[in-house]
Amino acid sequence: MTKSLATATAVVALALTAGPLAAQDRAERAEQAFAELVEGRTAGEPQRCISTFNSSRLRVEAYVGLVYERGDTIWVARARDPENLTVWDVPVIDRYGTQLCSNDVMRTIDRNSGMFSGVLSLEDFVPYTKDDSGEG
Repeated sequence: MTKSLATATAVVALALTAGPLAAQDRAERAEQAFAELVEGRTAGEPQRCISTFNSSRLRVEAYVGLVYERGDTIWVARARDPENLTVWDVPVIDRYGTQLCSNDVMRTIDRNSGMFSGVLSLEDFVPYTKDDSGEG
């Protein structure tokens, strides 16, 4: 009985310490993927709203935020709580005008179940444009 109690205690302790490590690992991998996404691009001035002509170009960058691609520019709005934004989340956005704005009401639904999965709060959209220096 004592051996199984010690084993159970060890498993619980491992699970409790693995959570923060797993979250940190996810965040590091997400930032590495984001760095690859914007590699060869220069960040511009953040903007609260952007024009989106084709919503199919809007996607979730897991554990980072929303990405919208238009021509040679990608617009990135980082989530204020990126640890809650996964590849399974689909953004549902209630727009109040013709543009997509960081202060629009946004929530996410789970891609598989269609159930509510969270509220999405974004920072302003930052444009990343391709550098001309590497082309040529």
